[in-house]
Amino acid sequence: MVYITRKAEFCASHRLHNPKLSDDRNRALYGPCNNPNGHGHNYTLEVTVRGIPDPQTGMVMNLQELNRLINREIIDRVDHKNLNIDVDFLWGVIPTAENIVMCFWQLLEKALPPFCALHEVRLWENEHNMAFYRGS
Repeated sequence: MVYITRKAEFCASHRLHNPKLSDDRNRALYGPCNNPNGHGHNYTLEVTVRGIPDPQTGMVMNLQELNRLINREIIDRVDHKNLNIDVDFLWGVIPTAENIVMCFWQLLEKALPPFCALHEVRLWENEHNMAFYRGS
């Protein structure tokens, strides 16, 4: 099995807030990430797929095609957006890195060609904080 990874970047804002909790509890739980006007990140997304290299091309998947797929399914929909308001597939989701990466997985898994499989999706909020998901 061979694994290949494509990296992409995007900028987005969000607010961590659970409407089922009190404002005091949200502030205590999420701290500055609960700012009523939100805050932003320069995210880095890493998508890893796996498969057996095609004998004719030597590739698991063409990285240019993987890049187009990532841009179409994710980057074009989240870049310079408010994740709470502007991104339909995140409506009703608390946009933590953990929840975002699982939503990204769902989008990418459906869009990949049948000859390779999604292995891992990593989302870096900054150089210190990252979540990754490998499916359920």
